[in-house]
Amino acid sequence: MTSGFGIVGSGTIAAMHADAIAALPGARLAAVTDIDAGPAAAFAAARGGTAEPDLDALLARTDVDVVCVCVPSGLHAEVGVRAAQAGKHLVVEKPIDVTLAAADRLIEAARTAGVGLTVISQHRFDPGLIETRRLLGERALGSLVLGEASTKWYRGQDYYDSASWRGTWAMDGGSLMNQGIHYVDLLRWCMGPVAEVTAVCTTQAHRIEAEDTALAILRFTSGAVGTVMSSTAAFPGFPQRLEITGTDGTVIIEDGQIVRRAFGDDTQRDHDQRDHDRPGASADPAALDVSGHTAQLGDLLAAIGEGREPAVGGQAGRDALEIVCAVYESSRSGRTVTLGP
Repeated sequence: MTSGFGIVGSGTIAAMHADAIAALPGARLAAVTDIDAGPAAAFAAARGGTAEPDLDALLARTDVDVVCVCVPSGLHAEVGVRAAQAGKHLVVEKPIDVTLAAADRLIEAARTAGVGLTVISQHRFDPGLIETRRLLGERALGSLVLGEASTKWYRGQDYYDSASWRGTWAMDGGSLMNQGIHYVDLLRWCMGPVAEVTAVCTTQAHRIEAEDTALAILRFTSGAVGTVMSSTAAFPGFPQRLEITGTDGTVIIEDGQIVRRAFGDDTQRDHDQRDHDRPGASADPAALDVSGHTAQLGDLLAAIGEGREPAVGGQAGRDALEIVCAVYESSRSGRTVTLGP
Protein backbone atom coordinates (compact mmCIF):
# COMPACT_ATOMS: atom_id res chain seq x y z
CA MET A 1 0.00 0.00 0.00
CA THR A 2 1.30 3.43 -0.95
CA SER A 3 0.88 6.25 1.55
CA GLY A 4 0.43 9.70 0.10
CA PHE A 5 1.97 12.64 1.94
CA GLY A 6 1.03 16.28 1.88
CA ILE A 7 3.46 18.94 3.07
CA VAL A 8 2.23 22.23 4.51
CA GLY A 9 4.95 24.87 4.18
CA SER A 10 7.75 24.85 1.62
CA GLY A 11 10.76 26.17 3.56
CA THR A 12 14.09 24.57 4.42
CA ILE A 13 12.68 21.86 6.69
CA ALA A 14 10.01 20.90 4.14
CA ALA A 15 12.78 19.82 1.78
CA MET A 16 14.02 17.45 4.49
CA HIS A 17 10.56 15.90 4.74
CA ALA A 18 10.35 15.53 0.96
CA ASP A 19 13.72 13.76 0.92
CA ALA A 20 12.58 11.45 3.73
CA ILE A 21 9.35 10.63 1.90
CA ALA A 22 11.30 9.87 -1.29
CA ALA A 23 13.52 7.47 0.64
CA LEU A 24 10.61 5.47 2.07
CA PRO A 25 9.32 2.45 0.15
CA GLY A 26 5.58 2.76 -0.35
CA ALA A 27 5.48 6.51 0.23
CA ARG A 28 5.10 9.38 -2.19
CA LEU A 29 4.68 13.13 -2.06
CA ALA A 30 1.18 13.87 -3.34
CA ALA A 31 0.81 17.59 -2.67
CA VAL A 32 2.33 20.68 -1.11
CA THR A 33 0.85 24.02 -0.14
CA ASP A 34 2.20 27.27 1.22
CA ILE A 35 0.74 30.66 2.08
CA ASP A 36 2.85 31.92 -0.84
CA ALA A 37 1.89 30.19 -4.08
CA GLY A 38 5.22 30.84 -5.80
CA PRO A 39 7.45 28.80 -3.46
CA ALA A 40 4.87 26.01 -3.35
CA ALA A 41 4.85 25.76 -7.14
CA ALA A 42 8.65 25.75 -7.25
CA PHE A 43 8.78 23.10 -4.53
CA ALA A 44 6.34 20.85 -6.40
CA ALA A 45 8.25 21.29 -9.64
CA ALA A 46 11.49 20.25 -7.95
CA ARG A 47 10.16 17.52 -5.66
CA GLY A 48 7.07 16.15 -7.37
CA GLY A 49 3.45 16.25 -6.28
CA THR A 50 0.94 19.00 -6.92
CA ALA A 51 1.02 22.54 -5.57
CA GLU A 52 -2.36 23.23 -3.98
CA PRO A 53 -3.62 26.79 -3.52
CA ASP A 54 -4.44 26.43 0.19
CA LEU A 55 -4.67 24.06 3.13
CA ASP A 56 -8.31 23.19 2.51
CA ALA A 57 -7.50 22.05 -1.01
CA LEU A 58 -4.66 19.85 0.22
CA LEU A 59 -6.80 18.33 2.98
CA ALA A 60 -9.58 17.59 0.51
CA ARG A 61 -7.35 15.28 -1.51
CA THR A 62 -8.19 11.61 -1.04
CA ASP A 63 -4.64 10.61 -1.94
CA VAL A 64 -3.18 12.49 1.04
CA ASP A 65 -3.05 10.15 4.01
CA VAL A 66 -0.37 11.90 6.08
CA VAL A 67 0.26 15.62 6.50
CA CYS A 68 3.71 17.00 7.37
CA VAL A 69 3.31 20.28 9.26
CA CYS A 70 6.31 22.42 8.29
CA VAL A 71 5.00 25.91 9.03
CA PRO A 72 6.35 28.32 11.70
CA SER A 73 6.20 26.71 15.14
CA GLY A 74 3.46 28.97 16.47
CA LEU A 75 1.11 27.64 13.77
CA HIS A 76 1.74 23.93 14.31
CA ALA A 77 -1.38 23.29 16.37
CA GLU A 78 -3.59 25.44 14.16
CA VAL A 79 -2.63 23.52 11.03
CA GLY A 80 -2.39 20.17 12.79
CA VAL A 81 -5.86 20.38 14.33
CA ARG A 82 -7.41 21.09 10.94
CA ALA A 83 -5.54 18.18 9.38
CA ALA A 84 -6.58 15.82 12.19
CA GLN A 85 -10.20 16.87 11.82
CA ALA A 86 -9.90 16.01 8.12
CA GLY A 87 -8.80 12.50 9.11
CA LYS A 88 -5.14 12.88 8.17
CA HIS A 89 -2.29 11.35 10.14
CA LEU A 90 0.24 13.90 11.32
CA VAL A 91 3.98 14.53 11.24
CA VAL A 92 4.59 17.77 13.15
CA GLU A 93 7.99 19.44 13.10
CA LYS A 94 9.56 20.32 16.44
CA PRO A 95 8.51 21.87 18.67
CA ILE A 96 4.94 20.56 18.85
CA ASP A 97 3.99 24.26 19.23
CA VAL A 98 5.22 27.14 21.38
CA THR A 99 2.66 26.90 24.22
CA LEU A 100 1.40 23.97 26.26
CA ALA A 101 -2.20 25.01 25.63
CA ALA A 102 -1.65 24.72 21.88
CA ALA A 103 0.11 21.38 22.31
CA ASP A 104 -2.85 20.07 24.33
CA ARG A 105 -5.31 21.16 21.63
CA LEU A 106 -3.34 19.28 18.99
CA ILE A 107 -2.93 16.11 21.05
CA GLU A 108 -6.65 16.07 21.85
CA ALA A 109 -7.61 16.68 18.22
CA ALA A 110 -5.50 13.72 17.09
CA ARG A 111 -6.92 11.52 19.83
CA THR A 112 -10.52 12.47 19.03
CA ALA A 113 -10.00 11.90 15.31
CA GLY A 114 -8.19 8.61 15.88
CA VAL A 115 -5.21 9.63 13.74
CA GLY A 116 -1.52 9.02 14.30
CA LEU A 117 0.61 11.91 15.55
CA THR A 118 4.39 12.01 15.66
CA VAL A 119 6.44 15.07 16.66
CA ILE A 120 9.82 15.22 14.99
CA SER A 121 12.62 14.15 17.29
CA GLN A 122 14.71 12.41 14.67
CA HIS A 123 17.76 12.11 16.88
CA ARG A 124 16.04 9.39 18.90
CA PHE A 125 16.79 7.25 15.85
CA ASP A 126 20.52 8.08 15.83
CA PRO A 127 22.73 5.01 16.45
CA GLY A 128 24.34 6.55 19.52
CA LEU A 129 20.98 7.16 21.17
CA ILE A 130 19.70 3.69 20.34
CA GLU A 131 22.81 2.17 21.94
CA THR A 132 22.59 4.48 24.96
CA ARG A 133 18.97 3.53 25.56
CA ARG A 134 19.99 -0.14 25.40
CA LEU A 135 22.69 0.47 28.00
CA LEU A 136 20.25 2.34 30.22
CA GLY A 137 17.74 -0.48 29.91
CA GLU A 138 20.42 -2.91 31.08
CA ARG A 139 21.37 -0.51 33.90
CA ALA A 140 24.96 -0.59 32.65
CA LEU A 141 25.48 2.96 33.95
CA GLY A 142 24.08 2.17 37.41
CA SER A 143 21.90 4.78 39.11
CA LEU A 144 21.75 7.97 37.07
CA VAL A 145 23.50 10.94 38.66
CA LEU A 146 24.01 13.67 36.05
CA GLY A 147 22.76 14.50 32.57
CA GLU A 148 24.09 17.29 30.35
CA ALA A 149 22.68 18.55 27.05
CA SER A 150 24.57 21.14 25.00
CA THR A 151 23.64 22.83 21.73
CA LYS A 152 26.30 25.43 20.90
CA TRP A 153 25.41 26.44 17.36
CA TYR A 154 25.92 29.54 15.28
CA ARG A 155 23.37 31.50 13.29
CA GLY A 156 24.14 34.88 11.76
CA GLN A 157 21.71 37.77 11.84
CA ASP A 158 20.85 36.96 8.24
CA TYR A 159 19.25 33.71 9.43
CA TYR A 160 16.83 35.60 11.66
CA ASP A 161 16.27 38.31 9.03
CA SER A 162 15.32 35.68 6.44
CA ALA A 163 11.77 35.46 7.79
CA SER A 164 9.82 37.87 9.99
CA TRP A 165 8.66 35.10 12.35
CA ARG A 166 12.14 33.89 13.27
CA GLY A 167 13.18 34.67 16.82
CA THR A 168 9.72 35.91 17.83
CA TRP A 169 7.95 34.66 20.94
CA ALA A 170 4.65 34.10 19.14
CA MET A 171 5.93 32.03 16.24
CA ASP A 172 9.38 30.65 17.06
CA GLY A 173 11.02 31.19 20.43
CA GLY A 174 14.79 31.42 20.66
CA SER A 175 17.75 29.08 20.50
CA LEU A 176 16.34 26.65 23.05
CA MET A 177 12.87 26.31 21.50
CA ASN A 178 14.13 26.04 17.93
CA GLN A 179 17.58 24.43 18.04
CA GLY A 180 18.13 23.12 21.57
CA ILE A 181 14.81 21.33 22.02
CA HIS A 182 16.15 18.25 20.22
CA TYR A 183 18.66 17.54 22.95
CA VAL A 184 16.24 18.62 25.67
CA ASP A 185 14.03 15.79 24.42
CA LEU A 186 16.95 13.35 24.40
CA LEU A 187 18.00 14.37 27.91
CA ARG A 188 14.53 13.73 29.28
CA TRP A 189 14.25 10.49 27.29
CA CYS A 190 17.39 9.21 28.96
CA MET A 191 17.13 10.75 32.43
CA GLY A 192 13.37 10.67 33.02
CA PRO A 193 10.83 13.33 34.08
CA VAL A 194 11.98 16.72 35.35
CA ALA A 195 10.82 18.06 38.72
CA GLU A 196 12.44 21.51 38.87
CA VAL A 197 14.06 24.03 36.54
CA THR A 198 16.22 27.05 37.37
CA ALA A 199 17.40 29.08 34.38
CA VAL A 200 18.88 32.21 32.87
CA CYS A 201 18.26 33.33 29.27
CA THR A 202 19.94 36.20 27.46
CA THR A 203 19.95 37.83 24.03
CA GLN A 204 23.47 38.97 23.30
CA ALA A 205 24.41 38.58 19.64
CA HIS A 206 21.20 38.99 17.62
CA ARG A 207 18.38 41.47 17.09
CA ILE A 208 15.50 39.18 18.05
CA GLU A 209 12.71 39.11 20.65
CA ALA A 210 13.63 35.75 22.13
CA GLU A 211 16.86 34.49 23.63
CA ASP A 212 19.94 33.45 21.68
CA THR A 213 21.55 31.83 24.77
CA ALA A 214 19.94 29.75 27.52
CA LEU A 215 21.40 27.95 30.52
CA ALA A 216 19.37 25.80 32.92
CA ILE A 217 19.86 23.54 35.92
CA LEU A 218 17.41 20.65 36.18
CA ARG A 219 16.44 18.38 39.02
CA PHE A 220 14.88 15.12 37.84
CA THR A 221 12.19 13.28 39.77
CA SER A 222 14.71 10.47 40.31
CA GLY A 223 16.91 12.84 42.32
CA ALA A 224 19.51 13.14 39.57
CA VAL A 225 20.47 16.60 38.34
CA GLY A 226 21.35 18.02 34.95
CA THR A 227 22.17 21.01 32.82
CA VAL A 228 20.88 22.34 29.52
CA MET A 229 22.88 24.82 27.44
CA SER A 230 21.69 26.24 24.13
CA SER A 231 23.00 29.07 21.97
CA THR A 232 22.96 30.32 18.39
CA ALA A 233 25.79 32.74 19.22
CA ALA A 234 28.60 30.16 19.59
CA PHE A 235 30.83 30.86 16.58
CA PRO A 236 31.55 28.88 14.48
CA GLY A 237 29.17 26.20 15.80
CA PHE A 238 29.95 22.93 17.58
CA PRO A 239 28.52 19.40 17.71
CA GLN A 240 25.44 18.84 19.81
CA ARG A 241 26.52 16.96 22.90
CA LEU A 242 24.75 14.71 25.39
CA GLU A 243 26.44 13.26 28.47
CA ILE A 244 24.74 10.69 30.69
CA THR A 245 26.53 9.78 33.91
CA GLY A 246 25.59 7.11 36.43
CA THR A 247 27.23 5.54 39.46
CA ASP A 248 28.80 2.85 37.24
CA GLY A 249 29.57 4.64 34.00
CA THR A 250 29.29 7.51 31.54
CA VAL A 251 28.28 7.79 27.90
CA ILE A 252 29.12 10.87 25.79
CA ILE A 253 27.35 11.48 22.49
CA GLU A 254 28.18 14.08 19.86
CA ASP A 255 25.85 14.60 16.90
CA GLY A 256 24.23 11.22 17.39
CA GLN A 257 27.43 9.16 17.73
CA ILE A 258 28.88 7.79 20.96
CA VAL A 259 32.36 9.30 21.19
CA ARG A 260 33.26 7.95 24.62
CA ARG A 261 31.93 5.41 27.07
CA ALA A 262 33.34 4.30 30.40
CA PHE A 263 32.17 1.52 32.73
CA GLY A 264 34.02 0.78 35.95
CA ASP A 265 37.69 0.30 35.08
CA ASP A 266 36.99 -0.08 31.37
CA THR A 267 37.16 3.13 29.33
CA GLN A 268 36.45 3.00 25.62
CA ARG A 269 36.78 5.71 23.02
CA ASP A 270 34.49 5.03 20.10
CA HIS A 271 35.58 5.68 16.56
CA ASP A 272 34.14 9.04 15.57
CA GLN A 273 32.22 8.70 12.31
CA ARG A 274 31.44 12.40 11.92
CA ASP A 275 32.87 14.34 9.00
CA HIS A 276 34.80 17.16 10.65
CA ASP A 277 35.38 18.87 7.32
CA ARG A 278 31.69 19.69 6.97
CA PRO A 279 30.17 22.40 9.19
CA GLY A 280 26.90 20.49 9.55
CA ALA A 281 23.75 21.87 11.13
CA SER A 282 25.79 23.60 13.84
CA ALA A 283 26.53 26.35 11.32
CA ASP A 284 24.16 25.65 8.42
CA PRO A 285 20.42 25.06 9.02
CA ALA A 286 20.13 23.26 5.68
CA ALA A 287 22.95 20.77 6.40
CA LEU A 288 20.80 18.15 8.11
CA ASP A 289 21.08 14.39 7.77
CA VAL A 290 17.81 13.02 6.36
CA SER A 291 18.21 9.53 7.82
CA GLY A 292 16.58 10.38 11.15
CA HIS A 293 13.55 11.95 9.49
CA THR A 294 13.26 8.94 7.20
CA ALA A 295 13.33 6.58 10.17
CA GLN A 296 10.75 8.58 12.08
CA LEU A 297 8.34 8.87 9.16
CA GLY A 298 8.79 5.16 8.56
CA ASP A 299 7.96 4.47 12.19
CA LEU A 300 4.74 6.48 11.87
CA LEU A 301 3.66 4.46 8.83
CA ALA A 302 4.49 1.23 10.68
CA ALA A 303 2.55 2.42 13.74
CA ILE A 304 -0.50 3.18 11.60
CA GLY A 305 -0.34 -0.25 10.01
CA GLU A 306 0.17 -2.03 13.34
CA GLY A 307 -2.41 0.00 15.26
CA ARG A 308 0.11 1.25 17.83
CA GLU A 309 1.38 4.59 19.02
CA PRO A 310 4.36 6.06 17.14
CA ALA A 311 7.72 5.85 18.90
CA VAL A 312 7.65 9.64 19.37
CA GLY A 313 4.05 10.62 20.03
CA GLY A 314 2.38 13.88 20.93
CA GLN A 315 3.05 13.47 24.65
CA ALA A 316 6.79 13.21 24.03
CA GLY A 317 6.63 16.49 22.12
CA ARG A 318 4.69 18.06 24.97
CA ASP A 319 7.16 16.80 27.58
CA ALA A 320 10.08 18.51 25.83
CA LEU A 321 8.06 21.69 25.35
CA GLU A 322 7.14 21.73 29.04
CA ILE A 323 10.82 21.85 29.98
CA VAL A 324 11.55 24.67 27.51
CA CYS A 325 8.57 26.68 28.78
CA ALA A 326 9.79 26.16 32.36
CA VAL A 327 13.24 27.46 31.36
CA TYR A 328 11.65 30.61 29.94
CA GLU A 329 9.41 31.07 32.97
CA SER A 330 12.30 30.65 35.40
CA SER A 331 14.40 33.16 33.47
CA ARG A 332 11.60 35.73 33.46
CA SER A 333 10.69 35.29 37.14
CA GLY A 334 14.16 34.69 38.56
CA ARG A 335 12.77 31.72 40.49
CA THR A 336 12.90 27.95 40.35
CA VAL A 337 9.93 26.49 38.47
CA THR A 338 8.30 23.27 39.61
CA LEU A 339 6.88 21.07 36.88
CA GLY A 340 3.60 19.24 37.17
CA PRO A 341 3.24 15.64 38.36
